[in-house]
Amino acid sequence: MPLPYRWLTSLMLRYNGSSVLIDCGEGTQVALREKGWSFKPIDVICFTHYHGDHISGLPGLLLTMGNAMRTEPLTMIGPKGLERVVNALRVIAPELPFEIKFIEIQGPRQTIEINGYCITAYRVNHNVLCYGYAVEIHRAGKFDVERARAQEIPMKYWNPLQKGRTIEADGRVYTPDMVLGANRKGIKLAYCTDTRPTPSIVENAADADLFICEGMYGEPGKEEKAVEHKHMTFYEAAKLAQKANVRELWLTHYSPSLSYPEEFMSGVTKIFPNAYPGKDGKSVELMFEDE
Repeated sequence: MPLPYRWLTSLMLRYNGSSVLIDCGEGTQVALREKGWSFKPIDVICFTHYHGDHISGLPGLLLTMGNAMRTEPLTMIGPKGLERVVNALRVIAPELPFEIKFIEIQGPRQTIEINGYCITAYRVNHNVLCYGYAVEIHRAGKFDVERARAQEIPMKYWNPLQKGRTIEADGRVYTPDMVLGANRKGIKLAYCTDTRPTPSIVENAADADLFICEGMYGEPGKEEKAVEHKHMTFYEAAKLAQKANVRELWLTHYSPSLSYPEEFMSGVTKIFPNAYPGKDGKSVELMFEDE
Protein backbone atom coordinates (compact mmCIF):
# COMPACT_ATOMS: atom_id res chain seq x y z
CA MET A 1 0.00 0.00 0.00
CA PRO A 2 1.21 3.58 -0.56
CA LEU A 3 2.81 5.39 2.35
CA PRO A 4 3.27 9.16 2.84
CA TYR A 5 6.92 8.82 1.82
CA ARG A 6 6.61 5.91 -0.63
CA TRP A 7 4.58 5.51 -3.83
CA LEU A 8 3.63 2.20 -5.41
CA THR A 9 5.61 0.21 -7.94
CA SER A 10 6.93 1.68 -11.18
CA LEU A 11 10.20 1.80 -13.11
CA MET A 12 11.08 4.16 -15.95
CA LEU A 13 13.80 3.53 -18.52
CA ARG A 14 14.94 6.23 -20.93
CA TYR A 15 17.06 5.71 -24.03
CA ASN A 16 17.56 7.70 -27.21
CA GLY A 17 14.44 9.86 -26.76
CA SER A 18 12.12 6.95 -25.98
CA SER A 19 10.90 5.84 -22.55
CA VAL A 20 9.67 2.47 -21.26
CA LEU A 21 7.54 2.21 -18.13
CA ILE A 22 7.41 -1.09 -16.23
CA ASP A 23 4.32 -1.22 -14.02
CA CYS A 24 2.20 1.81 -13.17
CA GLY A 25 1.16 1.73 -9.54
CA GLU A 26 -0.86 4.42 -7.81
CA GLY A 27 1.05 7.70 -7.73
CA THR A 28 3.28 6.94 -10.70
CA GLN A 29 2.65 10.19 -12.53
CA VAL A 30 3.12 12.20 -9.32
CA ALA A 31 6.46 10.43 -8.76
CA LEU A 32 7.45 11.23 -12.36
CA ARG A 33 6.70 14.90 -11.84
CA GLU A 34 8.63 14.94 -8.56
CA LYS A 35 11.60 13.52 -10.46
CA GLY A 36 11.23 16.17 -13.16
CA TRP A 37 10.79 13.57 -15.91
CA SER A 38 8.23 13.83 -18.70
CA PHE A 39 5.58 11.24 -19.48
CA LYS A 40 5.47 12.42 -23.12
CA PRO A 41 8.27 10.15 -24.45
CA ILE A 42 6.68 7.01 -22.94
CA ASP A 43 6.24 4.70 -25.93
CA VAL A 44 5.95 1.35 -24.13
CA ILE A 45 4.31 0.28 -20.86
CA CYS A 46 5.06 -3.24 -19.58
CA PHE A 47 3.11 -4.93 -16.80
CA THR A 48 4.44 -7.70 -14.59
CA HIS A 49 0.91 -8.71 -13.49
CA TYR A 50 -2.49 -7.19 -12.79
CA HIS A 51 -2.62 -6.70 -9.04
CA GLY A 52 -3.85 -3.21 -8.21
CA ASP A 53 -0.59 -1.93 -6.75
CA HIS A 54 1.08 -2.46 -10.14
CA ILE A 55 -1.56 -1.05 -12.49
CA SER A 56 -3.89 1.27 -10.58
CA GLY A 57 -2.04 4.41 -11.73
CA LEU A 58 -2.69 3.66 -15.42
CA PRO A 59 -6.05 5.41 -16.01
CA GLY A 60 -4.78 8.72 -14.65
CA LEU A 61 -1.58 8.48 -16.68
CA LEU A 62 -3.55 7.78 -19.88
CA LEU A 63 -5.82 10.77 -19.20
CA THR A 64 -2.81 13.04 -18.69
CA MET A 65 -1.24 11.78 -21.93
CA GLY A 66 -4.51 12.38 -23.75
CA ASN A 67 -4.89 15.89 -22.33
CA ALA A 68 -1.38 16.65 -23.59
CA MET A 69 -2.72 15.83 -27.09
CA ARG A 70 -0.48 12.87 -27.64
CA THR A 71 -1.18 11.29 -31.04
CA GLU A 72 1.62 8.70 -31.33
CA PRO A 73 0.61 5.08 -30.66
CA LEU A 74 1.34 3.60 -27.23
CA THR A 75 2.41 -0.05 -26.97
CA MET A 76 1.48 -2.13 -23.92
CA ILE A 77 3.07 -5.47 -23.05
CA GLY A 78 1.77 -7.82 -20.38
CA PRO A 79 0.48 -11.27 -19.43
CA LYS A 80 -2.60 -12.87 -20.93
CA GLY A 81 -5.69 -10.74 -20.39
CA LEU A 82 -3.88 -7.45 -21.03
CA GLU A 83 -6.41 -5.93 -23.44
CA ARG A 84 -9.38 -6.95 -21.27
CA VAL A 85 -7.82 -5.50 -18.10
CA VAL A 86 -6.72 -2.23 -19.70
CA ASN A 87 -10.07 -1.69 -21.42
CA ALA A 88 -11.85 -2.26 -18.10
CA LEU A 89 -9.67 0.43 -16.49
CA ARG A 90 -10.33 2.70 -19.47
CA VAL A 91 -13.99 3.03 -18.54
CA ILE A 92 -12.86 6.23 -16.80
CA ALA A 93 -10.56 7.22 -19.71
CA PRO A 94 -12.65 6.17 -22.72
CA GLU A 95 -11.63 8.75 -25.29
CA LEU A 96 -7.94 9.06 -26.09
CA PRO A 97 -6.37 10.78 -29.12
CA PHE A 98 -3.87 7.95 -29.61
CA GLU A 99 -3.99 4.25 -30.44
CA ILE A 100 -3.06 1.60 -27.88
CA LYS A 101 -1.32 -1.48 -29.29
CA PHE A 102 -1.42 -4.62 -27.16
CA ILE A 103 1.20 -7.38 -27.03
CA GLU A 104 0.11 -10.26 -24.80
CA ILE A 105 3.04 -12.41 -23.72
CA GLN A 106 2.91 -15.96 -25.02
CA GLY A 107 4.45 -18.83 -23.06
CA PRO A 108 7.18 -18.79 -20.40
CA ARG A 109 9.48 -16.42 -22.28
CA GLN A 110 9.11 -13.93 -25.11
CA THR A 111 11.42 -11.30 -26.62
CA ILE A 112 10.13 -8.10 -28.22
CA GLU A 113 12.35 -5.60 -30.06
CA ILE A 114 10.98 -2.06 -30.08
CA ASN A 115 12.48 1.47 -30.31
CA GLY A 116 16.04 0.23 -29.79
CA TYR A 117 15.10 -1.84 -26.73
CA CYS A 118 15.29 -5.63 -26.66
CA ILE A 119 12.69 -6.56 -24.02
CA THR A 120 12.54 -10.14 -22.75
CA ALA A 121 9.58 -11.14 -20.57
CA TYR A 122 10.12 -14.25 -18.44
CA ARG A 123 7.65 -16.04 -16.22
CA VAL A 124 8.19 -15.97 -12.46
CA ASN A 125 6.38 -17.59 -9.51
CA HIS A 126 3.60 -15.52 -7.90
CA ASN A 127 0.02 -16.40 -6.96
CA VAL A 128 -1.20 -15.00 -10.31
CA LEU A 129 0.43 -15.12 -13.76
CA CYS A 130 3.45 -12.82 -13.43
CA TYR A 131 6.52 -11.92 -15.50
CA GLY A 132 9.88 -10.31 -14.91
CA TYR A 133 11.63 -8.27 -17.60
CA ALA A 134 15.18 -8.05 -18.92
CA VAL A 135 15.80 -4.99 -21.08
CA GLU A 136 18.90 -4.79 -23.25
CA ILE A 137 20.41 -2.14 -25.50
CA HIS A 138 22.53 -3.93 -28.07
CA ARG A 139 25.68 -2.31 -29.42
CA ALA A 140 27.02 -2.98 -32.87
CA GLY A 141 30.72 -3.41 -33.62
CA LYS A 142 33.03 -0.57 -34.57
CA PHE A 143 32.95 0.76 -38.13
CA ASP A 144 36.05 -0.39 -40.06
CA VAL A 145 37.05 2.33 -42.52
CA GLU A 146 39.79 0.22 -44.13
CA ARG A 147 37.37 -2.66 -44.85
CA ALA A 148 34.88 -0.21 -46.36
CA ARG A 149 37.56 1.23 -48.65
CA ALA A 150 38.98 -2.17 -49.58
CA GLN A 151 35.51 -3.26 -50.75
CA GLU A 152 35.03 0.01 -52.63
CA ILE A 153 31.86 0.87 -50.76
CA PRO A 154 30.83 4.45 -51.61
CA MET A 155 31.22 6.81 -48.65
CA LYS A 156 27.58 7.94 -48.89
CA TYR A 157 26.52 4.46 -47.69
CA TRP A 158 28.84 4.30 -44.68
CA ASN A 159 26.50 6.03 -42.24
CA PRO A 160 23.39 3.93 -42.98
CA LEU A 161 25.47 0.75 -42.89
CA GLN A 162 26.86 1.80 -39.53
CA LYS A 163 23.25 2.17 -38.31
CA GLY A 164 22.46 -1.39 -39.39
CA ARG A 165 20.73 -0.77 -42.71
CA THR A 166 21.22 -2.92 -45.81
CA ILE A 167 21.75 -0.96 -49.02
CA GLU A 168 20.95 -2.14 -52.55
CA ALA A 169 22.50 0.14 -55.18
CA ASP A 170 24.42 0.01 -58.44
CA GLY A 171 23.73 -3.68 -58.84
CA ARG A 172 25.31 -4.52 -55.46
CA VAL A 173 24.04 -5.31 -51.97
CA TYR A 174 25.90 -3.74 -49.05
CA THR A 175 25.29 -5.24 -45.61
CA PRO A 176 26.40 -3.96 -42.17
CA ASP A 177 28.61 -6.99 -41.51
CA MET A 178 30.80 -5.91 -44.45
CA VAL A 179 31.99 -2.87 -42.49
CA LEU A 180 31.33 -3.59 -38.79
CA GLY A 181 33.47 -5.52 -36.34
CA ALA A 182 32.17 -7.98 -33.74
CA ASN A 183 29.29 -6.78 -31.56
CA ARG A 184 30.40 -4.89 -28.48
CA LYS A 185 29.01 -5.23 -24.96
CA GLY A 186 25.69 -3.44 -24.62
CA ILE A 187 23.66 -2.47 -21.54
CA LYS A 188 21.36 -4.81 -19.62
CA LEU A 189 18.83 -4.18 -16.87
CA ALA A 190 16.82 -6.93 -15.19
CA TYR A 191 13.66 -6.40 -13.15
CA CYS A 192 11.42 -8.72 -11.20
CA THR A 193 8.87 -8.35 -8.45
CA ASP A 194 6.12 -10.36 -6.75
CA THR A 195 7.75 -13.76 -6.98
CA ARG A 196 9.53 -16.53 -5.18
CA PRO A 197 13.13 -17.18 -6.29
CA THR A 198 13.13 -19.17 -9.54
CA PRO A 199 15.83 -20.36 -11.98
CA SER A 200 14.25 -18.15 -14.69
CA ILE A 201 15.29 -15.04 -12.75
CA VAL A 202 18.93 -16.12 -12.57
CA GLU A 203 18.93 -17.09 -16.24
CA ASN A 204 17.42 -13.84 -17.50
CA ALA A 205 19.25 -11.50 -15.12
CA ALA A 206 22.62 -13.06 -15.93
CA ASP A 207 25.45 -10.47 -16.16
CA ALA A 208 23.03 -7.51 -15.90
CA ASP A 209 24.51 -4.09 -15.21
CA LEU A 210 21.63 -3.44 -12.82
CA PHE A 211 19.23 -5.93 -11.22
CA ILE A 212 16.15 -4.45 -9.54
CA CYS A 213 14.45 -7.10 -7.44
CA GLU A 214 11.67 -7.26 -4.91
CA GLY A 215 12.64 -7.47 -1.27
CA MET A 216 9.31 -7.70 0.49
CA TYR A 217 10.76 -8.63 3.87
CA GLY A 218 14.01 -7.59 5.53
CA GLU A 219 13.22 -8.48 9.13
CA PRO A 220 14.37 -11.86 10.50
CA GLY A 221 11.71 -14.54 10.86
CA LYS A 222 9.68 -13.56 7.78
CA GLU A 223 10.71 -16.56 5.68
CA GLU A 224 7.45 -18.49 6.14
CA LYS A 225 5.38 -15.41 5.32
CA ALA A 226 7.42 -14.90 2.13
CA VAL A 227 6.72 -18.48 1.06
CA GLU A 228 3.02 -18.22 1.93
CA HIS A 229 2.45 -15.01 -0.07
CA LYS A 230 4.94 -15.87 -2.84
CA HIS A 231 7.27 -12.97 -2.21
CA MET A 232 10.97 -12.70 -1.37
CA THR A 233 13.19 -11.69 1.49
CA PHE A 234 16.12 -9.31 1.07
CA TYR A 235 18.49 -12.23 1.49
CA GLU A 236 16.87 -14.39 -1.18
CA ALA A 237 17.15 -11.46 -3.61
CA ALA A 238 20.84 -11.09 -2.72
CA LYS A 239 21.46 -14.77 -3.43
CA LEU A 240 19.80 -14.40 -6.85
CA ALA A 241 22.04 -11.40 -7.61
CA GLN A 242 25.08 -13.44 -6.62
CA LYS A 243 24.09 -16.42 -8.78
CA ALA A 244 23.27 -14.20 -11.77
CA ASN A 245 26.64 -12.41 -11.52
CA VAL A 246 25.04 -8.96 -11.80
CA ARG A 247 27.00 -5.77 -11.21
CA GLU A 248 24.56 -4.05 -8.86
CA LEU A 249 21.36 -4.91 -6.98
CA TRP A 250 18.58 -2.54 -5.94
CA LEU A 251 15.88 -3.84 -3.62
CA THR A 252 12.30 -2.62 -3.98
CA HIS A 253 8.62 -3.49 -3.32
CA TYR A 254 8.87 -3.40 0.46
CA SER A 255 6.18 -4.51 2.87
CA PRO A 256 4.25 -1.54 4.36
CA SER A 257 5.56 -2.61 7.79
CA LEU A 258 9.15 -2.11 6.59
CA SER A 259 9.74 1.57 7.31
CA TYR A 260 13.54 1.67 7.16
CA PRO A 261 14.93 -0.96 4.76
CA GLU A 262 18.48 0.36 5.17
CA GLU A 263 18.49 -1.09 8.72
CA PHE A 264 18.72 -4.60 7.26
CA MET A 265 21.27 -4.00 4.49
CA SER A 266 24.29 -5.26 6.46
CA GLY A 267 23.00 -8.83 6.18
CA VAL A 268 22.32 -8.34 2.46
CA THR A 269 25.78 -6.99 1.63
CA LYS A 270 27.39 -9.98 3.35
CA ILE A 271 25.80 -12.08 0.60
CA PHE A 272 26.09 -9.57 -2.24
CA PRO A 273 28.30 -6.54 -1.47
CA ASN A 274 27.08 -4.25 -4.25
CA ALA A 275 23.47 -4.10 -3.01
CA TYR A 276 21.44 -0.98 -2.18
CA PRO A 277 17.93 -0.21 -0.91
CA GLY A 278 15.73 1.29 -3.59
CA LYS A 279 13.75 4.43 -2.87
CA ASP A 280 11.42 6.78 -4.74
CA GLY A 281 13.30 8.82 -7.33
CA LYS A 282 16.44 6.69 -7.18
CA SER A 283 18.07 6.66 -10.61
CA VAL A 284 21.33 5.92 -12.37
CA GLU A 285 22.75 6.45 -15.85
CA LEU A 286 24.07 3.21 -17.30
CA MET A 287 26.83 3.82 -19.83
CA PHE A 288 28.37 1.75 -22.60
CA GLU A 289 31.82 0.52 -21.64
CA ASP A 290 34.78 2.40 -23.07
CA GLU A 291 36.89 0.47 -25.51
